[in-house]
This record gives sequence, C-alpha cells and structure tokens, in this order.
Amino acid sequence: MPSRLTALGAHLVFERDGHLLLGKRGPGVSFAPDTWHLPAGQVEDESVRACAVREAYEELGVTLREADLQLVHTVDAVSHIQLFFRVHHWTGEPALRGPHLCAGWSWWSRTALPEPLAGYARTALEAITQGWPYTSVGRAA
Repeated sequence: MPSRLTALGAHLVFERDGHLLLGKRGPGVSFAPDTWHLPAGQVEDESVRACAVREAYEELGVTLREADLQLVHTVDAVSHIQLFFRVHHWTGEPALRGPHLCAGWSWWSRTALPEPLAGYARTALEAITQGWPYTSVGRAA
C-alpha cells in the first residue's frame, strides 16, 4: 500500500467571554481567499506546539507558551491533518501583523459565526462544542 504525504497544521482557538477570534483571509491567498478562519499555520521544521506558538506571534503579535495549549480536536482531511489547540493564556492583544494574508481579526460569538467560514474549521468548532476529539472529512464512507 503506498504511503501518502500529509501536511500538518496547527490551529489556535482563542476564546474570550464566549467569543472566538477569527481572521478574514485576504483575497490573494492561495487557500480559502475571503474566508474566515482561525489563526493557523503549517508545521515547518518544528513540533506542532512550537508551530502554534510561532504562528501566534507572527500572525497576531501575542506571546504564549506551549504549556498554554490544550489539544482539543483533530481533523483528518485525507491530504492533511489539522490539530486544534485551545489557548488558555496569552500575553498581548491580537493585532493584524500580516495584512497581505489577513484583512483583519474579529471576535465572534460561538453562536453567530461569520460566513463564509472555512469548512473544516466550522467542522472542528462544532465538534469541539460537542466534546468530540476527532473528525474525518473528505473520505468515502
């Protein structure tokens, strides 16, 4: 059986007063342009938690520690695995650090998420609310 190459992504679930932090992806990005999404990034030559810490600083300008992250969900999407971490503590206020990638960050009520929201991010957020640790998307039954 041939092996598959899998991309690995780290997603950050920042929550404050029942609101989630989402960013509107820019119109020129390759994945999901003009779509709302969680702060996230692909793992490079690092651990998934180190990626999450790096992305928090690069995308938002906030500082956090690996110990501040709780793995709350995994999305298996055939060609990529996405890990979702709840952020328990951070230092700094989220700010727009990459305007070429993201048009802006906003806090959204869990019960009134914006549209369009990246499909697997919506799936993960719904599963996290239900307490489900894993979902598989894009596979034949």
